[in-house]
Amino acid sequence: MTSDKLQLKRASTSALLSLLNLTILPIIGFIALLFLYQKTESNSIDRYYAALGIKTNLWAAVALILVTGSMFLVGGYNSAWTWVYVVSYFVMVHALFILFATWTLTRSWTGQKLKLSLAK
Repeated sequence: MTSDKLQLKRASTSALLSLLNLTILPIIGFIALLFLYQKTESNSIDRYYAALGIKTNLWAAVALILVTGSMFLVGGYNSAWTWVYVVSYFVMVHALFILFATWTLTRSWTGQKLKLSLAK
């Protein structure tokens, strides 16, 4: 397998592991992503997507911790507001993280970086 094909395979695997960590394999997907990051070379497309996956999942963890902390501050798990926070978080915030991870997965298949700039 050529170097470019290997980098594309690792880039798509990184994006997939990020998506899996956000959906059905939390923590396991993140640990696998960390191991894959160690196999990448600097300034390569696979390192870019591995680092992006790690950052995305760390931001998702911070958001989840903030929501959990808010639940405790408002009244704990017995409060009527608990389900409002849980459902709101998963519908608005967590869904955006999953959408972003899906976007990175499709972009990693092309071997191109994300285009996040709004200014031209």
